[in-house]
Amino acid sequence: MPAKAFEPYQLAGKTLKNRIVMAPMTRSRAPGGTPTRSMATYYAQRAGAGLIITEGTQPSVQGQGYTDTPGLHSPEQVSAWRTVTDAVHAEGGVIFAQLMHSGRIGHPDLLPDGLAPVAPSPVRAEGQLFTHTGLQDFVVPKELTEDEILATIQDFASAARNAVAAGFDGIELHGANGYLIHQFLSTHTNRREDRWGGSMEGRIRFAVEVARAASEAIGADRVGIRISPGAVVNDINDDPDHDATFMPLLRELGALDLAYLHLAERAGRDLTKRFRLAWPNTLILNPDTGATPTGPAELQLIEDGTTDLLAFGTHFIANPDLPHRLATQAPLAQGDRRTFFGGGDDGYIDYPPLPLTDEAGVPS
Repeated sequence: MPAKAFEPYQLAGKTLKNRIVMAPMTRSRAPGGTPTRSMATYYAQRAGAGLIITEGTQPSVQGQGYTDTPGLHSPEQVSAWRTVTDAVHAEGGVIFAQLMHSGRIGHPDLLPDGLAPVAPSPVRAEGQLFTHTGLQDFVVPKELTEDEILATIQDFASAARNAVAAGFDGIELHGANGYLIHQFLSTHTNRREDRWGGSMEGRIRFAVEVARAASEAIGADRVGIRISPGAVVNDINDDPDHDATFMPLLRELGALDLAYLHLAERAGRDLTKRFRLAWPNTLILNPDTGATPTGPAELQLIEDGTTDLLAFGTHFIANPDLPHRLATQAPLAQGDRRTFFGGGDDGYIDYPPLPLTDEAGVPS
């Protein structure tokens, strides 16, 4: 069994108890955009992770792209998140809030009257999403103006400050999976000819300026970013030469001295290794394991130095004590996919941990 995964690690001035990360996972259980007490229980149950990264949390009203996702843009939300972070800290955990503006991945039905999804360019995403009125086709998003881009950058900075006020240890910017930051990076979704598009320098500018604003708001050592070169979700389409866009992006972000890079590996291990060499600080890897969730076999990626921290997603749903199970080579429970998104406490906070055992292996 790889031992390095269960050693402490220093991140953002915090000592992580191990190198296992709970990846961000949308669960759609925050009606009205406000976290609930069940969410506090859910995250506290999983505080055995070295680092928890929350579900995608909108930095503004207009950033919402799915039903019942939480926000960090109102006093009520800050207060409710404080209940969550207090519960995690009481269990000895470290928790970052993932700030996710969905951009064109959304629908007017999810937004207050008069608001519509926005994007760098008015390019509609193929496909549908679920709203409270049922499945809806994606719409043509409103192209952001220069002033609106600058305001959106400040929305991220404000949400970062709100995250710290809510007790989070830091924030992660969601620059992956076809959401707003990723939309600016891709020539498929960014067809602008001003300073926010066109050239590589233009397309990476939004991601860099969001990271800069968040860093100035709360300190770069409390800011991470997630990227996913090669991802095909949400009708995103990166250019095939990932190095041409993402290597310059890494240089700019590295110069800001961010806490970490969270790589959702979708373009092959060779690219991961090049990113590993190019990135100066902590690397979190969510490895590409195809249709199979990240599992015990991937712990070797920490042992061999491919990554510093390893992100697990799906297995954390049904295994609240996942690090313990990995360390003891215990069986992993399988989650009920019917309860992954939305609903009540069933399939959310009712998965039991394994009984703890003493050194002789006897249940305590």
